[in-house]
Amino acid sequence: MVCIALLWAAWLFGGKLEGGAVADEWDSHRKFSAPRHGHLGFLPHKRSRRHRGKVKTWPKDDPSKPVHLTAFLGYKAGMTHILREIHRPGLKVSKREEVEAVTIVETPPLVVVGVVGYIETPRGLRNFKAIFAEHISDECRRRFYKNWHKSKKKAFTKYCKKWQDEAGKKQLEKDFVVMKKYCKVIRVVVHTQMRLLPLRQKKAHIMEVQLNGGTVAEKVDWAHEKLEKQVPVHSVFGQNEMIDVIGVTKGHGMKGVTSRWRTKKLPRKTHKGLRKVACIGAWHPARVGYSIARAGQKGYHHRTELNKKIYRIGRGMHVEDGKVVKNNASTNYDTTEKTITPLGGFPHYGEVKNDFLMLKGCVVGTKKRVLTLRKSLLVHTSRKALEPIELKFIDTTSKFGHGHFQTAQEKRAFMGPQKKHLLKGKPETQEEL
Repeated sequence: MVCIALLWAAWLFGGKLEGGAVADEWDSHRKFSAPRHGHLGFLPHKRSRRHRGKVKTWPKDDPSKPVHLTAFLGYKAGMTHILREIHRPGLKVSKREEVEAVTIVETPPLVVVGVVGYIETPRGLRNFKAIFAEHISDECRRRFYKNWHKSKKKAFTKYCKKWQDEAGKKQLEKDFVVMKKYCKVIRVVVHTQMRLLPLRQKKAHIMEVQLNGGTVAEKVDWAHEKLEKQVPVHSVFGQNEMIDVIGVTKGHGMKGVTSRWRTKKLPRKTHKGLRKVACIGAWHPARVGYSIARAGQKGYHHRTELNKKIYRIGRGMHVEDGKVVKNNASTNYDTTEKTITPLGGFPHYGEVKNDFLMLKGCVVGTKKRVLTLRKSLLVHTSRKALEPIELKFIDTTSKFGHGHFQTAQEKRAFMGPQKKHLLKGKPETQEEL
């Protein structure tokens, strides 16, 4: 009788005794355990509202350091690879050569066109005062219009008169003094220089960049002094520094669950397709849960990637002692005079003529995509982060094909004069004919 009573109780209260001795005959179960597909922390997987990466957290301010920018804007040009020697004592791979993939991000100087001061309130920071420069270029003013061609182009035409008359100058001085007195956070408004890039776009990207280091008064003075001036990338970042890259990933449009969530394909004979999810949930609750893999948008998501190491801060083409210097891809071991641009240019981008950053590994986005480069939020202490990087060789072969030659001179020496070179040599004879 006791056994019968125990069995009846087990059936009534979920079909299990202690230790799982008796199981309910209607319990459903899966044959194999498997982790879920996709990370729920990145939901919702929809198109980003912004094209330029937004800095949502700025590095902590340290007044003991000199005043400096905490972020920069760059444009993804493409990838190549480098050869370097590893310097990490104690590791087996130390003092060995390693080939690594690197990304080239073109970073022409930013132009400072404004200062914004913020005050602290119980609900966070509040915009207190904004001051703009007297002269703002057309590529910056284009950003304030949907259609620059049809517009009257009146943006900032009245504001700039403040810098010209006495009353306006007094008001501006008063604004700078008030900013020094009340503001806790100072940010500068900067824009990129599109005319220096090999892109069709003429409209500059504008963003606010926080100033860290020094007192508030020193920050305001620094911003006032830099108005209408250019800020190069080497004044913001340093060699071997770890930085964060914020941007929008490459878009792939509407995709099914197999591509979007990497779910397992169903067996070959499945009715109505096999690139599907077989069960999208129980009968009750009578709705599809948010965590179920479904078809929809893939890519073009806003992402922040941490800890990208700077392998090189390269200078663009510049004139020195009356000569054009363009050896920014040379190293101490490979002294060949060559630029970072591979033969034939970076595919889908073109030539890199300005300053650039060489970052280890890949970064988000497609070629030409604008990227926000931010100083790291962390204090790095690992040997990997602090390791000095000395490049032995930078590859500049064509990225459109197999790539056999590092420079155009090397190619010509091997292949001899080509048809295009012969045609260039005799333009007069063609005209005579």
